[in-house]
Amino acid sequence: MISPVLRLIDTHAHLDEMENLEAVLAEAKKAGVSAIVAVGSDMASNKKTLDIAALYENFVYPALGWHPWNIKEADISTNLEFIESHIDEAAAVGEVGLDYHKRVRAVADKDLQKRVLKEILGIARKHDKLALIHSRYAWRDAFELVKESGVEKAVFHWYTGTSGVLRDVIARGYYISVTPAVAYHEEHRRAVKETPLERLLLETDCPVIYARGRENEFTSSPADVQRSLRGAAALKGMGEAEMAEATTENARKLFGMI
Repeated sequence: MISPVLRLIDTHAHLDEMENLEAVLAEAKKAGVSAIVAVGSDMASNKKTLDIAALYENFVYPALGWHPWNIKEADISTNLEFIESHIDEAAAVGEVGLDYHKRVRAVADKDLQKRVLKEILGIARKHDKLALIHSRYAWRDAFELVKESGVEKAVFHWYTGTSGVLRDVIARGYYISVTPAVAYHEEHRRAVKETPLERLLLETDCPVIYARGRENEFTSSPADVQRSLRGAAALKGMGEAEMAEATTENARKLFGMI
């Protein structure tokens, strides 16, 4: 167990999906978590995320988004209007992005996903908000749309894409975030190895189930950002305290946290 004196920030958590949230957040604080970025994925999720952040001010920081898994043509106006009308309450825009898995494209094709992402990135650019980007199997397209939008700050969360796109992400000054999958997912491990320390953040994407189908399978919570820390520190060949200090400072500056 990592000493709780290490100050950690979970930069990507779906707190609206967590059961027993009060207990989950108490556990996170005991584990050394000093802040959590709670991401939204649709209208209901965004509303709940704002409510949670209001209850845990200066600990939970809300991000308003529309996950590509949830995009529907009929909902575009209402979702975008809600995000923009509440943008001043948000620390970021997210979770947003592209997902080219065939199951997702069957519901929202590439053109629809791109159109929505462009609109949301336009809101982020207009209001000077950073963007939290989902880019599964769409790494190049997602990067190009973020770059073209003029958004200056972005995080490519749980990055598993090519080294070529990663180099462009880093050169643009964007970040990637490390999940507990760093313990076993080879593409994610490679990305973490190739990303300089000053561009790394930690996250859990909770309540994602990690190591699915393995003996050590577990459902994540914000306290599991410790696992992200351990894996990142091991890959980088540095102490956990050094990794914690660097990634926490990165997050604090990026999100404007107290």
